[in-house]
Amino acid sequence: MELRLLRYFYTIAEEGNISKAAAILHITQPTLSRQLKLLEDELGTALFIREHHHLTLTDAGLFLQSRAAEILELSQQTTLAFETRKQQLFSGNINIGCVEADNSDTLSMILEEFVHDYPQVTFDIFSGTSDIIKERLDKGLLDVAILLQPVDTEKYQTLTLPRRERWGLLVSSSSSLARQASISPTDLVRTPLILSGRHEVQDMLSHWAQAPISRLRVKGHFNLSFNVISLVAHGVAPALMIEGAISGRKPKEVSFVPLAPTIETNCVLVWRRERILTPVVDQFIKKFKDSFQN
Repeated sequence: MELRLLRYFYTIAEEGNISKAAAILHITQPTLSRQLKLLEDELGTALFIREHHHLTLTDAGLFLQSRAAEILELSQQTTLAFETRKQQLFSGNINIGCVEADNSDTLSMILEEFVHDYPQVTFDIFSGTSDIIKERLDKGLLDVAILLQPVDTEKYQTLTLPRRERWGLLVSSSSSLARQASISPTDLVRTPLILSGRHEVQDMLSHWAQAPISRLRVKGHFNLSFNVISLVAHGVAPALMIEGAISGRKPKEVSFVPLAPTIETNCVLVWRRERILTPVVDQFIKKFKDSFQN
């Protein structure tokens, strides 16, 4: 499958119309129609349902659209990486993944110094959970990432960051829990909860509470804290998270109450083993090592 055909298909899928896609691609409509037919013949399936002047993706088309987005982005980044090697050492782009945590400030501090020292460097930051970020890291869509422990880092080179992340419950300010100094295992077992979907976090909590997850009153799961602040504020259930996930954006309707005994975990800077790094990415990692390794 040619990259050119994928780009044609993706543009048609985005526009839903061959005429508009042809104009964007600067080719004629009949040529684009023929190219689409070639791709469908190659794959042995229809990618669009033709409806008057609009095209709707089939199930196969939806699947290919998601894969095409990843492949085209990876192609663009690979091309950029080779262009970087032709340029001066410190001109290029870094793709960084980062969880919601206090260590977002650590990243900001290092990045601020780095782009000040090397003003021709550009960057893209992708925010998400550790699992989502690891997936993009494995596909080559990210160069480095900051992940929150507990997390499996067997496939990666790692650097532990010094700032600790404190775990607790985000609760409604009108809740009786908001008036407590801390949350005990007993409190946790009898409280409805919204938890992270990550099994490492659930295992950590189960070990701390000395109770299987099945004993906890789990109302639902979430990935990013932004999505649950309103649910917590309206009394649906408290949410387990780190305090740093809501730093600077905690409304008065919610309160953070730490767990006791305390659970604190670190964040880690990670990058793939055996992957050849661009000079810019290599120097960026060195900046972290010089700042924190000793």
